[in-house]
Amino acid sequence: GPDAETKTDNLLEEALDAWADARRGVIAEVENIPAARLLFRPSPGARSGVEIVQHIIESALMWTGELTNPAGDFTRQSFSAFVSEYAPQRDRNRTKPALLRQLTQTHATGARRIRTAGELVMLQRIRRYDGELGTRLAWMHHGIAHEEYHRAQVALYSRLMGRTPALTKLIDSAS
Repeated sequence: GPDAETKTDNLLEEALDAWADARRGVIAEVENIPAARLLFRPSPGARSGVEIVQHIIESALMWTGELTNPAGDFTRQSFSAFVSEYAPQRDRNRTKPALLRQLTQTHATGARRIRTAGELVMLQRIRRYDGELGTRLAWMHHGIAHEEYHRAQVALYSRLMGRTPALTKLIDSAS
């Protein structure tokens, strides 16, 4: 149908589709964990489930903001300074419903920013954290991979709690 064609019309829509899929996966893994267990941390010093979700939210606001900033440069300040710039008024409510709402809202905001910037902007170069230049689109894929990494952490936390991760449930139900 027309929706399937739109998702692959160009590299930008394909990347946005990949990010939407990753974010849906994060949301499913968070929904799969009881609210009281989101404070679980596997060892001292490890992030709790809540802290991982907050990090995903802040990181996405940061990378979508910087990738769409005409003067974007990931070496211009520290990660915490980027978060202060792009997520200064972020809702710090740590309840499960608030975190799920923020995951949905920040994805919509970031996708809108990127879509507004457009594919030509996203094919331009930006300075990465390592000082090298790369396309903004390639760095967007880095942001998506980062989100998938943390999605896997949340899924592992489910396993450590004796639960079945959401993605495993989805795969099992399809077979």
